[in-house]
Amino acid sequence: MSQLTKKGHACIRLEKDGQVLVIDPGAFSEADAAVGADAVLVTHEHLDHFDEGRLRAALEANPAAEIWTLRSVAEKITAAFPGRVHTVGHGDAFTAAGFEVEVHGELHAVIHPDMPRITNVGYLLDGSVFHPGDALTVPDRPVDTLMLPVQAPWSKVGEVIDYLRELAPRRAIDVHDGLLSDIARTVYDRMLGPDGPGVGGAEHGRLAPGETLAL
Repeated sequence: MSQLTKKGHACIRLEKDGQVLVIDPGAFSEADAAVGADAVLVTHEHLDHFDEGRLRAALEANPAAEIWTLRSVAEKITAAFPGRVHTVGHGDAFTAAGFEVEVHGELHAVIHPDMPRITNVGYLLDGSVFHPGDALTVPDRPVDTLMLPVQAPWSKVGEVIDYLRELAPRRAIDVHDGLLSDIARTVYDRMLGPDGPGVGGAEHGRLAPGETLAL
């Protein structure tokens, strides 16, 4: 059984069999969000998902730790972490920190038509937990636990609801929530809960930073 811990904003930490995998330790996450990781995955280059200082802290704390990410991020950090950065893209599969990882998706969600779209990948772990980064990517296989980007400059709640309906996970846990106030959270919880318009039967919940869930 693995264990999932929510970190700040879009970052999560998973542990299994004594190994630790961290996804998206960005500038809105704790400074030590990736410390102790055996593997770090980064979905894209935006600062709230990718922070070189947090990656450096992780790799200095564990000389065996490695990073998997898409080309746009790898090009920024390969020189700083020689031999420890792996470039991945849609359709790739690999093992990191004991987790079987599949890569899904290619592009960041549209923020505005006048802004060029950057690349973005999502990671499916052990065929169960999916972190899509900044996109509403639908993998070509069922997802048990979805890390749901609940609020972002590129989304609206109707799109989040439709994404849950289409993906139909058993459980959805909020990420990308660092810009939400406590007042806003009550609105999102209602819209995505049983009193809302319906999210395809997914069990929707939130974890406070540092809170853990057994998977």
